[in-house]
Amino acid sequence: MTSPALTFKALADPTRRRMLERLRSGDLNAGELAEGLPMTRASVSHHLALLKQAGLVRVRRQGQNLVYTLDTTVFQEALQWMVGFLKP
Repeated sequence: MTSPALTFKALADPTRRRMLERLRSGDLNAGELAEGLPMTRASVSHHLALLKQAGLVRVRRQGQNLVYTLDTTVFQEALQWMVGFLKP
């Protein structure tokens, strides 16, 4: 289980949220995720590393590319954690 703090830190950044939104439609490599984002490859790699560390994405090698997949498990855990505050 990933800590809620790490999850929310990863989700706090609009660039990372945009990357996650792109992954909702399917798996993408780093170049595809970076399309249209005004940042260097190093910045893209940094954001992807934080998303991976938070457990929000999984990575697999496909040929020479790293392909990123959305992992909804952490979203479910974060949602359950938040719902706990609604219960009396």
